[in-house]
Amino acid sequence: MMGSITPLGQRARGYRFWPTATAYVVSSAFAGLAVGIVLGTAGLPIAHALSWSSRIVILVGVTLLGLVADLGLGGLRLPTVHRQVNEDWMLRYRGPVYGAGFGFQLGLGFVTIVTTSAIYATLIAELIVGNIAAAALIGLAFGAVRALPILAVVGVREPRQLGRVQATLARWGTPVRRGVLWGQSALAMAAAAVVLR
Repeated sequence: MMGSITPLGQRARGYRFWPTATAYVVSSAFAGLAVGIVLGTAGLPIAHALSWSSRIVILVGVTLLGLVADLGLGGLRLPTVHRQVNEDWMLRYRGPVYGAGFGFQLGLGFVTIVTTSAIYATLIAELIVGNIAAAALIGLAFGAVRALPILAVVGVREPRQLGRVQATLARWGTPVRRGVLWGQSALAMAAAAVVLR
């Protein structure tokens, strides 16, 4: 999708990049915020029924189970839908409309292919945090961060620049994935240490 919303692609379709990119980022952040509010509200009875340490144990368990799935250990795989955003929207709608539509789906986190268990851990955190404002903040941060990679294509004005950006992103794919896995592991261990103290 990042190859679709670029200054080059927008110019070819007769649109400007920034209105589409802004709609994309704002919509993704808004979707994350909305999910946070919904899950934070729905999770209040759960959170109030469990102690803080019990909720941390649940989050650690979900995170560790997710890491097992991310690594494919024991044949475990992440549950996910097998759909992406509808690229036909780019032919049907104006730039900011499909930018907002793509961003909203991305910010929800679970309506397109899920590539990391960190998404599910985030959703569980929103559900059990026990505070609607905190859940909303988690969701807002999630939605905004999910959309920020669009900044990688800001300078793409020619096809060869897009090729270079895509090659760079491909090179960074494995190190970033490892970083996410290490980060999840560190957070799970830190949370477990807090509970065990």
